[in-house]
Amino acid sequence: QKILLKNICLQYQLYLLLNSHFFCLLKNGMGLIILCAYVPKTEAGHCKWAEVLKDLEKIKTSKDIDVSLYTANTDEDVKCQEPVMRCFFLETEVIIQECRIKNCSETQDVVNIWKNGNASLGNKKLNSTTSAKCKECEEYEEKGFTEFIQNFVKVIQRDCK
Repeated sequence: QKILLKNICLQYQLYLLLNSHFFCLLKNGMGLIILCAYVPKTEAGHCKWAEVLKDLEKIKTSKDIDVSLYTANTDEDVKCQEPVMRCFFLETEVIIQECRIKNCSETQDVVNIWKNGNASLGNKKLNSTTSAKCKECEEYEEKGFTEFIQNFVKVIQRDCK
């Protein structure tokens, strides 16, 4: 009974270690104390934009989408990363409208990009000092759909590193 109980307790501690944020001390059978620290679980190479990247790949060769979009530069200051991302996702709304008018086969993929992007960015307000130094979306040059997607992918990949 006692061995089984120790085993259950250890399994439970390991379960907690893998599923919550805390530090713990585990005592093994010989009395040695092991310090454990939780590190958040992430898939190797996982990026919060992974789903967006998948959908961008699906739509990048679309012949149905022919629109000019404000396209942020890929070499913008790292401090402007969030406003740049917001700009790209804001412009996906234009693509959604274009797709609805033309009844594109990729409409759902574009909607997914917009939804996943907004969910990842969240509703938090931009830091006013940072955003003051960054360009507004409308200050960027309008570029074609293909170049827009290429820049969008590069910016996301930079954010995932």
